[in-house]
Amino acid sequence: MAQIIDGKAIAAKIRGEIANDVKILAGQGIQPGLAVVLVGEDPASKVYVSMKEKACQDVGIFSDEHKLPAETSETDLLALIDKLNRDPRIHGILVQLPLPKQIDTEKVLEAISPTKDVDGFHPYNVGRLVVGKPLFQPCTPYGVMIMLKETGVDLKGKDVVVVGRSNIVGKPVALMCLQQHATVTICHSRTRDLAAKVGQADVVIAAVGVPEMIKGEWVKPGAVVIDVGVNRVGDRKLVGDVEYAAASERAAAITPVPGGVGPMTITMLLYNTVESAKRQAIGNRQ
Repeated sequence: MAQIIDGKAIAAKIRGEIANDVKILAGQGIQPGLAVVLVGEDPASKVYVSMKEKACQDVGIFSDEHKLPAETSETDLLALIDKLNRDPRIHGILVQLPLPKQIDTEKVLEAISPTKDVDGFHPYNVGRLVVGKPLFQPCTPYGVMIMLKETGVDLKGKDVVVVGRSNIVGKPVALMCLQQHATVTICHSRTRDLAAKVGQADVVIAAVGVPEMIKGEWVKPGAVVIDVGVNRVGDRKLVGDVEYAAASERAAAITPVPGGVGPMTITMLLYNTVESAKRQAIGNRQ
């Protein structure tokens, strides 16, 4: 049976370190501040925002929430972002996605100051990630990399297969693995003979958003499996993108769903916010 990679435990360890950093910053007169903007009443987004607010409170980060009606105009949202960009109390800005149809998501993300883009979605930060000098790394991929490190996985020379090519997870995590000297293959819904590709991997990172698409029998014995997927099928419990039971019989280590990658996403958001506050502290001393 595979080792279970406990995202909750790893996240708790990192949050302890974050809380300590917040105390150190408080001694310098700085409280890290995160602004979260929610437009509309999407149930999943509302739950996620409330989780972020509690996580901020737990580690001592100032949480500045802006809950706007679904009919909010793009102009009004951009005005709010401009205000937050100029607010010295705010070190990170997160606009919860998805946005209502009348708002251009790309325009909104590009309006956020790159120095406060703690989600790592701004083209400036994406570009820095590509050249290996990231300012902020996207939270979920960053969490994946921390989990691999905490599990003792050295990616140097390893064959990594990423299933999924989204801008939020697939592409950035592939770049991060490449920077750790892995040989990376990005697969997707149109990949020929996906089973064979997955079967060659020392590390499988599944982020395709299809319930149990990656069959356990595809996994190479001794491989490490990171399942980013979170899918609800009918009235069943949440399942990942990997056929967990069968994969755990073959893998050396595997993340569960839930309790795997999920807790790491908000944790790395907190981490990025505190790193932004540290940069302000350094700037104040210069």
